[in-house]
Amino acid sequence: MDYKMELMEKYKPASVNSYLTAVNSFLTFYGKTDCHVRLLKIQKRIFTDQSRELTKAEYIRLVETARYDKKERLALIMETICGTGIRISELRNITVESLLSGYASVSCKGKERIILIPVKLKEKLREYCFKHEIQSGSIFITRSGKPIDRSNVWTEMNKLCEKANISHGKVFPHNMRHLFARTYYGKQKDIVHLADILGHSSIETTRIYTMTSSFEYERQLEEMDLII
Repeated sequence: MDYKMELMEKYKPASVNSYLTAVNSFLTFYGKTDCHVRLLKIQKRIFTDQSRELTKAEYIRLVETARYDKKERLALIMETICGTGIRISELRNITVESLLSGYASVSCKGKERIILIPVKLKEKLREYCFKHEIQSGSIFITRSGKPIDRSNVWTEMNKLCEKANISHGKVFPHNMRHLFARTYYGKQKDIVHLADILGHSSIETTRIYTMTSSFEYERQLEEMDLII
């Protein structure tokens, strides 16, 4: 308990719980579960940190900057992630064959789901395949023919930050999946269907994806006009 109090003086609640969880696991290993310390109760956040969330306008600037720099593949990768909501690890499932059917089959964490490829995106991917003579398999590949991985994409995306005037803390592939989720939910208001699209087994996970930014939350409060 003294250690818990010491942690609370130095760290934020989430960090305190991380330390306590580690200690509790250690105590469990030694059969000392009676010495477990309760974690701090933290209320669920109702909005996200604006400094970490990529906006639609910033996403568009990233894509346009990539095209201006002749990075056609990178621009199309970002559009594919943001246009379908797939994980960066699932990018390999966007194949030439999937363009024929109009959807890709994705298997992740023991579950399989179908990803619909929007018509406009499908046309862009077909043009890209024709231009680069990609006739089968994964569309986004390295020079050696292997599917492009997370580190390749992240590194390329971060090189665009200064030119696009966007903070490095906002630019990573998973943030585009978040942008897809927020945009979809903003238009459809169907969190159950969104969970299926994203491949989430829990609605609570999807709820995190759909949280508005602190800026948007502040705007909603202002619109209530309750401060005289």
